[in-house]
Amino acid sequence: MNEEAKEVRKEVSPNPEEEAVSVEAVETGAQEEAEAVAEAGTVEEESELNRLRRELEEARAQAAEYLDGWQRSQAEFANYRKRQEAEWQRRTQMSNAHLIGKLLPVLDDLERAMQTLPLGLERLTWIEGIFLIKRKLEVVLESEGVKPIEAEGQMFDPLYHEAVTYEEVEGYEDGKIIGEVQRGYMLGDRVIRPALVRVARAPAKPAATKEGADVEAEIPGGEEAQEEKDVETQ
Repeated sequence: MNEEAKEVRKEVSPNPEEEAVSVEAVETGAQEEAEAVAEAGTVEEESELNRLRRELEEARAQAAEYLDGWQRSQAEFANYRKRQEAEWQRRTQMSNAHLIGKLLPVLDDLERAMQTLPLGLERLTWIEGIFLIKRKLEVVLESEGVKPIEAEGQMFDPLYHEAVTYEEVEGYEDGKIIGEVQRGYMLGDRVIRPALVRVARAPAKPAATKEGADVEAEIPGGEEAQEEKDVETQ
């Protein structure tokens, strides 16, 4: 009985070598498991880093898109505001042009009155008052952007001048303005009334007489026959 117990105890008691191998296997497994966990953690970290990088790139692209859209909106709004201001100025000028067109004949009458003023009356008080009225009217028109069109001595330009007569005058080249009948005016860059002018025309050249040429054409060799006749006479 004791021998059987010893044998059983011997079978149950661990072998030191087997126990060492078992511990080594456990440690190796634990190390491999730790390495696997560490490797998995590294992969997860890299995956998370890549995901964050992608999100950052997407956020930057979206921010650039928003910035471009904002800049476009700002530029479109600035252009719209400029167009509105230009349209407002154009409408203001057009509304002023109607009133200015009615005031120009008054200025014309004052200028004609000053041009036909008899000598010796310039120093009269009421005449000086008329001069002042005319000057004030000119200042008001200038403040609104009205300016006269240069005419006399200039070349005729149909955009700014309207010809009343064409005259043949010595000393003037063809198309030169020799006189102003009525002054023209501009409002900004727009002509509100063209200048009425007299334009020089080049004198017509006299036509060459054809009687002598016709006679010579009727007698073939007329000049040569006359020369031979003169030689025989000599």
